[in-house]
Amino acid sequence: MEIFDYDNVLLLPRKCRVESRSECDASVTLGQRTFRLPVVPANMKTVVDEKICRWLASNGYFYVMHRFDLDNVQFVRDMHAAGCFASISLGVKQPDYDTVDRLVAEGLSPEYITIDIAHGHADTVKAMIAYLKQHLPQAFVIAGNVATPEAIIDLENWGADATKVGVGPGKVCITKLKTGFGTGGWQLSALKWCARVATKPIIADGGIRSHGDIAKSIRFGATMVMIGSLFAGHEESPGKTVEVDGEQYKEYYGSASDFNKGEYKHVEGKRILEPIKGRLADTLVEMEQDVQSSISYSGGTKLMDVRKVNYVILGGDNAGEHLLM
Repeated sequence: MEIFDYDNVLLLPRKCRVESRSECDASVTLGQRTFRLPVVPANMKTVVDEKICRWLASNGYFYVMHRFDLDNVQFVRDMHAAGCFASISLGVKQPDYDTVDRLVAEGLSPEYITIDIAHGHADTVKAMIAYLKQHLPQAFVIAGNVATPEAIIDLENWGADATKVGVGPGKVCITKLKTGFGTGGWQLSALKWCARVATKPIIADGGIRSHGDIAKSIRFGATMVMIGSLFAGHEESPGKTVEVDGEQYKEYYGSASDFNKGEYKHVEGKRILEPIKGRLADTLVEMEQDVQSSISYSGGTKLMDVRKVNYVILGGDNAGEHLLM
């Protein structure tokens, strides 16, 4: 298989079929709902909070709330009271099972549940999927994170409705350095590899550095793209605001960092400062316009038309002449 990542692949244009890029439809369906964009902010403490999640849900975007220092049951209650869908994260430990039991006892069922652990190809994930399917059968279950076709096959067979692909490619992730494992540096290739066997949606998680990477993710098999650093650092972002040499920054740290854990144990994440980018709504509008442009370059009118284009791998033996049909 070819090994490549976002920065050394370019998609090839096809004849444009629209008069205006604004005619292109960037929406995507996941579960029972259709969303304006195939992107979701990472479920991290410095990227989303309850207020941002409510705004995203109210404005037609997908979200996944993080699972740290949060009462998931109250969150579901609040989202439903606001007329919004509820999308939560769970781990695989006893308190997570207790949360499921509380949801059932109160007659609450979140529309989306993401089982969110660093190494999702695990017996503990199998057990949690089974528990969710038994007790909250209406919920759309996303499970991850994984990096191999074997993991995709297992998670789908265990009952996951979607899988999350990406181990360590994120900007604040140091899994590759700490463990020697992961998809850091070849995330796009890993996505392609996993998508070959997937029969259900894949969420590509990590490694996105520019809006064009969204289209590349869709081309290689993603239904949705989870993005951390591009969504961190907005005026509304929950990270702490820090001033350095007169410039304003927002704190952004990995879920497996000591900043998030509160202790230095099994650390696979770090903390960085992201320049403040303005308002989240403006970034989402720009993203939508850029995805619409990608669709127009693909010769299509809707998002999945991007999957039909050819691409080139830059560099390597063929130095840009490696045409993939």
